Amino acid sequence: MDKNFWYKHTSEDALDKLNSNLYGLSDEEVQKRLSECGDNALKKEEKKSIFEKLKEQFLDPMIIILLAAAAVSYFVAGEKLDSLIILVIVILNAALSIYQEGKAEDAISSLQKMSSPKAKVIRSGKSQAVNSEKIAPGDIVILETGDIVPADLRLIESSNLKIDESSLTGESVPVEKHAEEVYEKDIELGDRKNLAYSSTIVSYGRGKAVVIETGQKTEIGKIATSLSTVDRELTPLQKKLANLSKVLGILVIIICLVVLGVGILYGYELLEMFMTSISLAVAAIPEGLPAIVTIVLSIGMKKMAEKNAIVKKLLAVETLGTTTVICSDKTGTLTQNEMTVKKVFVDGEVLEVYGTGYDPEGQILRGDKKVNIENDLSIKILTSIAGLTNDAELEIKGRDSKIIGDPTEGALLTLAEKSGNDLEKLNTKYRRLDEIPFDSDRKMMTTFHKDFFEGKVSSFTKGAPDIIIKNSSKILIDGEIKHFTEGLKNKVLEKNNEFARDALRVLAYAYRNYDSLPEKILSEENERDMIFVGLTGMIDPARPEVKDAIRECRKAGIEPVMITGDYLETGFAIAKDLGIATNRDQAIVASELNNMSEDELREIVKTKKVFTRVSPENKVQIVKALKDNGHIVAMTGDGVNDAPAIKRADIGISMGITGTDVAKNTSDVILTDDNFATIVNAVKEGRIIYSNIKKFVTYLLSCNIGEVLIVFLSIIFKLPVPLIPIQLLWLNLVTDSFPALALGVEKGEDDIMEEPSRDPDEPIIDREISITLFVQSISISLAVMGVYVIGLRFFGMGGRGLEMARSMAFTSLILCELLRSFSARSIDKTIFKTGIFSNKLLLLGVGASFILTLLVLYVPFLEEAFHLVDLDLREWIVVICASSMPLILGEVQKIIRFSRKNKSK
Repeated sequence: MDKNFWYKHTSEDALDKLNSNLYGLSDEEVQKRLSECGDNALKKEEKKSIFEKLKEQFLDPMIIILLAAAAVSYFVAGEKLDSLIILVIVILNAALSIYQEGKAEDAISSLQKMSSPKAKVIRSGKSQAVNSEKIAPGDIVILETGDIVPADLRLIESSNLKIDESSLTGESVPVEKHAEEVYEKDIELGDRKNLAYSSTIVSYGRGKAVVIETGQKTEIGKIATSLSTVDRELTPLQKKLANLSKVLGILVIIICLVVLGVGILYGYELLEMFMTSISLAVAAIPEGLPAIVTIVLSIGMKKMAEKNAIVKKLLAVETLGTTTVICSDKTGTLTQNEMTVKKVFVDGEVLEVYGTGYDPEGQILRGDKKVNIENDLSIKILTSIAGLTNDAELEIKGRDSKIIGDPTEGALLTLAEKSGNDLEKLNTKYRRLDEIPFDSDRKMMTTFHKDFFEGKVSSFTKGAPDIIIKNSSKILIDGEIKHFTEGLKNKVLEKNNEFARDALRVLAYAYRNYDSLPEKILSEENERDMIFVGLTGMIDPARPEVKDAIRECRKAGIEPVMITGDYLETGFAIAKDLGIATNRDQAIVASELNNMSEDELREIVKTKKVFTRVSPENKVQIVKALKDNGHIVAMTGDGVNDAPAIKRADIGISMGITGTDVAKNTSDVILTDDNFATIVNAVKEGRIIYSNIKKFVTYLLSCNIGEVLIVFLSIIFKLPVPLIPIQLLWLNLVTDSFPALALGVEKGEDDIMEEPSRDPDEPIIDREISITLFVQSISISLAVMGVYVIGLRFFGMGGRGLEMARSMAFTSLILCELLRSFSARSIDKTIFKTGIFSNKLLLLGVGASFILTLLVLYVPFLEEAFHLVDLDLREWIVVICASSMPLILGEVQKIIRFSRKNKSK
C-alpha cells in the first residue's frame, strides 16, 4: 500500500496490511523487519572529500587565470614576489570557501538529532521503552503528552489527542487527531487527522498507533532526501565574476598575441616583445580582485552580525542585496508563534485586549477604561471559566513566560492573568471536583467546582460558539441573568462570524449552578440549559515591527510573499494586516498548485501573495517558479518543513531563536533576533556591498585597460615601450591593493534603499560603467602618453633620457590611478558630495601607495632595480598636471550624467 493513502483505510485495515495486532510484534519479528527495512534512522549524506572541494575551488575560471599568471610571473618574468602574492590570494580564497561550505553539510545530521531517543511500544502484549531507531513497521506505539512521535503512524486509538505539527506543516495551532477518521478523497498532509508524523510533538491527550513507515520513507525522511538532492546554484555574484573571468581570459590572450604580433611587425626585438606581452597579460588581470572581494564580503559579514544577521557564506552577503522577492513562513517569522486573545465579547459589547504572547503584562479595555475582575463581574466569570477549564500551565517569568501544554489554553491562562485573576489562587480555591473531557464530537469541555457562587457547585464549560449558544437558555448581561432569546443568540452568532472573518479563533463560555455535585456526570445532562457568558477571539499575532519592514521592502522594490501551512482565512488576515496582500484574490490554497504545469505555476506566482496549506514540496514549487520568472528569491523560515525551500532559494534565511537546527544549517543567513525587519537591514548592507564591488571592479579595470592602451599606443607609434615588465608588475601591486580595498568599504549612498531592485541579469559592467571605463581608461592612457612624449622630447629616446621619460610615465600612471580612486567612490555624485575626507581608509591607502612610489623613485638600490631616476620639481609639475586630468574628466562626466537624469525625470 502506498503510504500516501494510509489515511484512506481504517486502523483495522492498516493492522491487517502490516501483519500486526493490538498485542504488538514479537522481538523476533521486529528483528526480522529491521533487517529488511533497516533502522528507523535517516541516511547520512556522503560528504565531499577535501580533494573534491579543492578541485571545485581551483577549477574556477578566475582562479585558473590567476594560477597561469603566477606561473608566467615566476618562470618567464622571474617575478617571485608577484607570483607568491597571487598564490597566497588563491589559497586564502579557497580556504575560506571550503570552511564555509563545511557548515552546510550539517543539515542532514541535524535532521537525525530530531528523532526521539526513546519510544514506548507494545511488544508481545507488554509495554516497554525502546530506542526509536529500533522501531519497525507494524510496531504498536503509545503516545502521551510531551512525546516526540518516533515514526509515521496510523492512529488506532485517540483520546483528546492534539499534535503540534508546526515544524512539519507550518500550522501554528496543534492539530486534533482522531483514530476513527477515514477519508475517501486525496487530502493534504496537514489535514490527515488519523495519521501522526515523525518528529512532531504530542501537545495534549494520548493515543495508540501502528508504525506505517520508518527512516527515509517517513515525511521527515522525504524532506531529508529532498535536501540531499537539491543542488546549490551559483549566486548572482559568482555567475557575474565567472563571466567576467572568461571575458578577461579571452582578452588577455588576444592582447598578448596582438602586442606580440604588432611589435614583431614593427621591428621590435622578439624577447622584448615577448616579455612585454607577458607583463601586459599579468597587468590586464586584476589579481587583487578575488582577495578584495573576499575581504569586503568578510567585513560585510561582520557588520551584519552586529545587526543580528549571521551570514554563513561569504557570497550570500552580496546576494542579499539583489533580492527581488522574500518568501516568508508565517508562524514564528511574521507572527510571534504565541496564541493571544485579542478580543472579548461580553455584555453585548466587544472589549479589546492588549499585550501579546504569554507575557501577562497587558490590559483589557471596555471603551477607554481598564477592566478587571474587581469591577467587572462578566470578565471575572469568563476569565475564571477560561482558567479553570484548562489543563495547560503558565510559567510566569516576565517577558520570558512560557506555556506547558496547548497554546490555545495558554492564551486563555494569560487572559486570566491580565484580568487580575491569580491562577494559583483560583485553582487552589476552586479545585476541580470532576470533569467531562473535551470531545471532538461535542466540541466542549466542562469542569465542576464548589463555592465559586457561594453554596453552589458550578459546571464551567468552554467550547465551540455555535454548540455553546445552542445549549444555553440564559445569558449574563451586566451582572443580570436574562432569557437567551433568538434575537440575542443571533447577535452573538453574528459577533462570532465577525471574529472568524478577522481570522480569530473563537471560543465561547457558559456555566450552570447546582445545589450539589450531580450524581451522574454526563454531557447530555450537564451541558444544557447553561448561562451564556461570552466569547473570546484569539490569533497568533503579527510581530509589530514587521509592518515597517514590509513597507521598506516595497520601497526598495522587493516583493514580500507569505507561504504558510495555516488556513486561507488566517493566512490572508495576517497578510492583509501586514500589508502583504490587499484582497482575497491574492491568496490561494496550495493544493490548487498540485496539478498545475510549470508554465501555469510561473503565471500564478505573478499575482498571488499568500499561499496557504502548503506542503514542503509546494514551497519548493513556489520558489522555483519565482526563480524561473527571473527573480532573486530569499526564503525565510524556522521549521523542518521550510528547509528544502530554504536550500532551493537564492538566499536561505532561518530564525536563530525558534528555528530548528535543520533550518539553521541549511540556510545562508541566520537572524539571531528572529526579526523579519532584520532582513531589511541585511538587504541594505548587501546592496552597499554590491555597489562597492562594482566601484572597485570599475576602478581596477579602468587602470588596467589604461596600462594596456599605453603600451599598445607606444608600439603603434614606434616609440620605445614606456613601461618595462617589472614596472608594470609593481604598478599592479601598488594601485590594485590599498585603494581598491578602501573603495570596498564605502559606507554606501544615502538613497540606496530607494533604488528599485536591479535586474538579476544585469552584468557588473553595465552601460554606465562601460562609459566610465571608456572615458577613464582613454584619459589615463592619453595623460600618461602625453607625459611620456614630453619626457622623450626633452631628455631623448635613449640611455638616461629614456629612463627619465619612463620614470615620468611610471609616476604619472600611478598618480592617475590614485587620484582616480577618489572619483570612483560614486558613479554619479561628485567628490564634493561624497566628501573628500569622508573615507579615511582611502586616504590611508592612497597615502601608503604614494609613499611606496616615492621609495622606488628615491631609494638608490630600488631606483636601480626598477630602472628609474629621480624626478625634479619641473618634472613633478608636468606629472601632477597631467595626472589630474582623469579625475577632472570623471567629475565632469558625473555632472553631465546627473543633469541627464534630472531631465529624464
